Amino acid sequence: MKIHGISGLSLLDYPGRMACTVFTGHCNFRCPFCHNAGLVLNPNSEPVIPDEQVFELLDKRKGRLEGVAITGGEPTLNADLEEFCSKVKERGLLVKLDTNGTNPSTVKRLVEAGLVDYIAMDIKAAPGNYAKAAGLASFDMEPIFSSVDIIMGYGAEKKTDYEFRTTVVGGIHDETDFEKIGKWIKGAKAYFLQGYRSSGEQIDADGLYTVPVETMEHYRDILLPNIPDTRLRGVV
Repeated sequence: MKIHGISGLSLLDYPGRMACTVFTGHCNFRCPFCHNAGLVLNPNSEPVIPDEQVFELLDKRKGRLEGVAITGGEPTLNADLEEFCSKVKERGLLVKLDTNGTNPSTVKRLVEAGLVDYIAMDIKAAPGNYAKAAGLASFDMEPIFSSVDIIMGYGAEKKTDYEFRTTVVGGIHDETDFEKIGKWIKGAKAYFLQGYRSSGEQIDADGLYTVPVETMEHYRDILLPNIPDTRLRGVV
């Protein structure tokens, strides 16, 4: 895979697990609030870490690590993602996949093959606001709808664990988004509202701002009737 970064040990990227995190390059979104701008806009300028180096690290930390979190960029753009996940699983480790949901067929294959244990899918915004949140002129929602259905379906069958999450950004989201999202993914196992913070590394932070905690709590209250396990993350 095109791996451009690695964190040898994280207690945050895979809920409840000690994990290694790998960062892939390239993405088919241009979310203005994205904090991995280098991996999205200029991935070929970033150093590439060979797969073998990752597996050497996993082998050295055998017995300490419980899983590998694969994030991006958008990992499902890598044609050899399934092969990489298979090699991780061969080492007795769990696999968490972060995805924007634009490749439902890949998500389905990974779950059906038993190659992913936990999926974290970004819900960028309510359907009518998706193109703006994704930084695109227009957007076809069908792949997103399909991925949500696949993830929730397999989650109900307990074939894989999952969460949905939205980075809440002032200048992009308002309460209407969360009224519509609550109805859209009603019954989801877990949904996280993540706080936006400017780091100076965003793709286009102009006009974006951090939403106050009180407003985040208001959005959570809107969601709770449809998604009882709605929590705030990264909010201080």
